[in-house]
Amino acid sequence: MSTATYEFCPSPLPVTRREFAGTSLQSTALAHTLRRTVRPFLDGWARYPELPWPTGVVDLFGYSLGPIRGTVRRPIRLPHCRAEWIRPPGELGDRAILYLHGGAFLCCGINSHRQMVSRIAAESQASTLNVAYRMIPRNPIRAAVEDGVDGYRWLLSHGYTADRIVIAGDSAGGFLTFMVTLEALRQGLPRPAADVALSPLTDLDPVNKLAHPNADLCAVFPKRAVGALSRLIERLDTRGGHEPSTSPVDGSLAVMPPALIQTGSQEMVYVDAELMSERLSQAGVPCELQVWERQVHVFQAAAGLLPEGTRAIREIGRFIRKATPVSTS
Repeated sequence: MSTATYEFCPSPLPVTRREFAGTSLQSTALAHTLRRTVRPFLDGWARYPELPWPTGVVDLFGYSLGPIRGTVRRPIRLPHCRAEWIRPPGELGDRAILYLHGGAFLCCGINSHRQMVSRIAAESQASTLNVAYRMIPRNPIRAAVEDGVDGYRWLLSHGYTADRIVIAGDSAGGFLTFMVTLEALRQGLPRPAADVALSPLTDLDPVNKLAHPNADLCAVFPKRAVGALSRLIERLDTRGGHEPSTSPVDGSLAVMPPALIQTGSQEMVYVDAELMSERLSQAGVPCELQVWERQVHVFQAAAGLLPEGTRAIREIGRFIRKATPVSTS
């Protein structure tokens, strides 16, 4: 994988690390179930990643996961993809979230993430643009980044100022959260108020993840899948003579806004979350790293069933409201 040179700030900040102890029975049961269902499936995918897997089915299943009661939503069309505008119930401020879903860059979408996004929107008191960005294998990652920047431009053109916009995402969407922010700034757009990343992938190089003890502990991702995804991304990104994608951890991060990163203590991308928080802090960017004991990858998606997921989304809402305070003028 290609890497860029990241810059250390003359005045680095310490990482604000918060540990959330305790594991509910519901959380333990979910980890047990995922280890015996999703993990073997992903191991099978990793053996033959080039096959025409019906990845779109995952998002179709998401139709059953409706938004919380009182949510108003409408379809939006961006230049190259669809999006959904989610307005939560209750009194809202003039803040907005640009949300980028997870799914290893190749599955999930508006439907699969609608319920979690609606919960985040409600806790944050923010309308949210949920972007169905272009995915692999049909498109390289840079297309997804472009779609995210288009979503950010849409919010700016619809009356939201940058200091009232938070960019957020989970897993691969966490990767895009940071890359979209970097690309928006490179294009001269104003800096958003904050970034929020849930169980983010931040380093396309699998070496550190595979060397970490969590490689054997993760309930969702087998080792084989991590390497297979990295190789697939590089092949797709370099088609036509293009350079491979860089990773957020290798970006010039001193320009970035404050960030909240949430991760489970035993998941595969824990090492990515920790490294990103360190790199941001070394660049002088305030970063809060929340480590949730033995929680599975993107456990926030099970809010309403898992007490830890519900609490984590409350923490996200707290962070976003603090980053975008209501004007008193």
